[in-house]
Amino acid sequence: MSNIVLITGASSGFGALTARALADQGNTVYAGMRQTTTRNAPQVQAAADYSRERNVDLRSIELDVNAQESVDAAVGQVIAEHGRIDVLIHNAGHMVTGPVEAFTPEQLAELYNVNVLSTQRVNRAALPHLRAAGHGLVIWVSSSSVKGGTPPYLGPYFAAKAGMDSLAVSYAAELARWGVETSIVVPGSFTSGTNHFAHSGHPADGATEAAYETKYPGLMDQVAKKLADLAPADADASMVSDEIARIVALPAGRRPYRVHIDPADDGSEEVSQVADRIRRDFLTRVGLADLLTVTPAE
Repeated sequence: MSNIVLITGASSGFGALTARALADQGNTVYAGMRQTTTRNAPQVQAAADYSRERNVDLRSIELDVNAQESVDAAVGQVIAEHGRIDVLIHNAGHMVTGPVEAFTPEQLAELYNVNVLSTQRVNRAALPHLRAAGHGLVIWVSSSSVKGGTPPYLGPYFAAKAGMDSLAVSYAAELARWGVETSIVVPGSFTSGTNHFAHSGHPADGATEAAYETKYPGLMDQVAKKLADLAPADADASMVSDEIARIVALPAGRRPYRVHIDPADDGSEEVSQVADRIRRDFLTRVGLADLLTVTPAE
């Protein structure tokens, strides 16, 4: 039986690639994006063309992760049309670049809203349906920056992704007894094939940004170039969407807790192996080892 999939942030990048890869597998995929009739209308048309040309079931749906009413409406539409959601993918996110001090607190709050609070809005709308069904899969698109190399001028984004990853870890244990699996997908620094760097935000405090430029001239350009240089020539963003599609296709109860797709190898996988082992050991020590695996409902 094919899955009913809802993915956030699917207008471009990892999200659009994943929506297409999952539709190609025979799943019914709802590609969530905002401004479907205005700014993202070309993306909606592209998805419709792809669905028609490939004879797959790829549907764009209005979904602004920053607005609870939009989230509720999107989830409600999927449930009304299919009665279930089998796979929920948290992919929506936004990046900013620049010295941390030059960002206002309000900018950091906005970034946290997009990258972290958005997942809570979607979870509160969708998870009751997965829990009631006694099965399902939640995939979180994290970042190798959470535990790997952390170059400067990306601090607000790194902090937000770390918050999202921490939520994913907690949810994994709290959903296990409901039969709902968690997979945390950790991409590295793919500098092409996504719009993260191209559409990144910048500090509101130009004076402070200029002051840092006197000590760190051209640093962001240097970081972007070095990150691009670290990636092998064959590194492509589709590596992430292909891995997500592989995970979704696995039998229930067999999906990995965390996977890394990091051609540049910034060290995140090595650190995560230690952190995840400690998590397993600790839950076992406190008598909660059953939370490490999921037994789907009969």
